[in-house]
Amino acid sequence: MRIGIGYDIHPLVEGRPLVLGGVRIEHPLGLLGHSDADALVHALCDALLGAAALGDIGMHFPETEEFRGISSLALLERVGAMLRERGYRLVNADCVVHAERPTLAPYRGAMAGAMARALGVDPGQIGVKATRGEGLGPVGEGRAVAASAVALIERAGGGGVSAPEGERR
Repeated sequence: MRIGIGYDIHPLVEGRPLVLGGVRIEHPLGLLGHSDADALVHALCDALLGAAALGDIGMHFPETEEFRGISSLALLERVGAMLRERGYRLVNADCVVHAERPTLAPYRGAMAGAMARALGVDPGQIGVKATRGEGLGPVGEGRAVAASAVALIERAGGGGVSAPEGERR
C-alpha cells in the first residue's frame, strides 16, 4: 500500500463559476485558475499522483492551451488511468474543503459521486468533509477556497507493492 497527500488553494473572484469536486455550487464568486480551478479535485489528483510517485498535477497538466478551462474531472480521469496503467487501484481517499462560504454540506455526496465516477470507483471510497476558516487567513476572510486530500492506493490484485525503480535501498 502507498499513501499520498495533496493540497490546493485558489482565490475567489467574480465572473467565474464555483466548481468543487466536479459539482457546480451556487455562489456569487468562483475560483480563479487556468482550468476550472476545482481545488478539491486538484488536491485529490496530487494525492493520487504522490502515492504512485508520479510527481504532481502541474507536471502532468501544465498551464498550456491544451488545459485552459478544462474540467478538473477530466484531469482526474487521466490520473486514474495513469494509476491503472501502473497497476494501482484506489483503496480510499479522504478529502477536506476549507471554505468560509458557501455551506458545502448539501453538496458532499454529489462531490464524492462525481470524483468516484471520474476514477471508476465506488463513491464510498471517497470521503468529503468541509470546514470553515473561522475568520482566519484568506480562507476565513472569504477570499479563497483550499482543499486537502489523502489517498491510499494498492497494487491491483492485492499483492505487495515494491518501491519504484530508483527508490530501492
